[in-house]
Amino acid sequence: MRIPAHSVCTAIRDDIVSGVFERGSRLTEEVLARRYGVSRVPVREALRTLESEGFVVTRRHAGACVAEPTEQEAADLLEIRMLLEPLGAARAAQRRTDAHLKVLRGLVRLGQERARRGEGEDLRSLGGWFHETLAQASGSPALIALLTQLRHKIAWMYAVEQPARPAESWAEHGALVDAVARGDAERARALAVQHAERVTAAHRLRRTATSGRAAGTRVRTSQHRVNTAGARH
Repeated sequence: MRIPAHSVCTAIRDDIVSGVFERGSRLTEEVLARRYGVSRVPVREALRTLESEGFVVTRRHAGACVAEPTEQEAADLLEIRMLLEPLGAARAAQRRTDAHLKVLRGLVRLGQERARRGEGEDLRSLGGWFHETLAQASGSPALIALLTQLRHKIAWMYAVEQPARPAESWAEHGALVDAVARGDAERARALAVQHAERVTAAHRLRRTATSGRAAGTRVRTSQHRVNTAGARH
């Protein structure tokens, strides 16, 4: 069975974002291949992709390492997202399908229900699914890819405080879906700007120590295999 490089890429990216591999730590092909139960070929391809995304850098005499973004680079990501998410919302108002609208409304209902119950962890996941679906509704593969990459990188660099009044946050989501449903691109854009500004204020830069240790020597989770659902036999 051949494990696709994109599955390995997803596994490594997830471990970088969650902090399993610390910033500055080495990512050796041999250790990664053993960790994910794959050959070195898809690992090599995955590292090239992750380098193009900014999660990995290649250093002389060290090879592939987890990137160490500066505070300015992190701040730039939030600014870029504040420009792209409103564009995505406006495009969604123009291009969404009935299927997108059904999922968005369902997520808003669940979010409002969880907010009333005070189930914070569920709200975090639902919020991610909401914004992912809204991006998909834009019908723009390039914009979807950019927003997805931004979400991954922002989750890696920032911790986000839960809103003090989550019901209000989900009311904003509901109003945004209403604008998308009406095809009101300008209203959707304005609501997305307002929401992005409020959410951005809740982001706090993560402070992590970097030690340059080799990948796999002191990672925080046990060895595991990648999702092979897309593998070819």
